[in-house]
Parts: sequence; structure tokens; C-alpha cells
Amino acid sequence: QVQLVETGGGSVQAGGSLILSCAPSGYTYNRMGWFRQAPGKEREGVAAIDIRGGSRFYAASVKGRFTISQDNAKNTVYLQMNSLKPEDAAMYYCAAKESSIFCLPLSSTCYNIWGQGTQVTVSS
Repeated sequence: QVQLVETGGGSVQAGGSLILSCAPSGYTYNRMGWFRQAPGKEREGVAAIDIRGGSRFYAASVKGRFTISQDNAKNTVYLQMNSLKPEDAAMYYCAAKESSIFCLPLSSTCYNIWGQGTQVTVSS
């Protein structure tokens, strides 16, 4: 069974940094993304990366602060989060897109494989 294993969540003060990792077990997807969901809010796309082409996509709210990257040797995707704000606090999910059908990279409907999430807490 395909799994996405997320690591790296935790608690940090505002202005701090965290790095999240997502390692698909034994499979390489077309696109990987990071989403987040805060209590009472809808899940939102944060960042995405096309695995083969390397194109990256960011939500306006994180552009310039977050960086998505991949390590092909480790088959791992990272989300480096800098200058964290209290509003960045949420459960963060890694997602993977299997198909090659066109879809918006930060739309949750684009992805069919999801991790269980890792909590990010940012204190002011």
C-alpha cells in the first residue's frame, strides 16, 4: 500500500523556521504538494512541485517565506518554512498526484494520495 510519510512538524515561535519532509514509499509521482488546514478553516494549498519538470507553485500567503524542494536520491519532498507567523499554524498534509491529467497545482482535487498530517504550531 502506498504511503506518504510526513515528518518535521512541531512548535516554534513566530519568526522561526521548520522543515517538513514527505517520503512516498517506493513510488515517484508526477506532482507533490503541501496543504494545510487550521481548525474551522478549509484545507488550502500551500506549495507544489512537479517532480519531473521541477516547476514550483506557491500560495500568495507563503511566497517568499516557504520553499518546496525535492531530493530525487532520497525520493523526498521538503517544505522549508521560514519567518513563520501565527496564522501559519495548522495541520500540514503532504499529497501526491498520480495521473498526468491537467489540474491546478494548489487544488486539493488534483491529488489522490494523502498523508496523515503533521502539526505545526506557531506561538506569538
